[in-house]
Amino acid sequence: MYGFTEDVEAGGLMAFAVETRALFARAPVFVDKILKGAKPGDIPIEQPTRFGLWINLKTAKALGVKIPGPVLLRADRVIE
Repeated sequence: MYGFTEDVEAGGLMAFAVETRALFARAPVFVDKILKGAKPGDIPIEQPTRFGLWINLKTAKALGVKIPGPVLLRADRVIE
């Protein structure tokens, strides 16, 4: 089990994590606010709101792990 979805893309078995690409997509908003004069300490902290379950079936097969059907149905992304 990994904390980053990119680890599953790289061959890890599964991850339940925030998609870091979505976090990076928010970065320009903060940079824009700072460049327009906002003090970094005055900008509210944002928490991730979207998490995803990613499963790599190729890795599961290589490890001999059977992922139950209901878990696969709940997955946000299944890599085959």
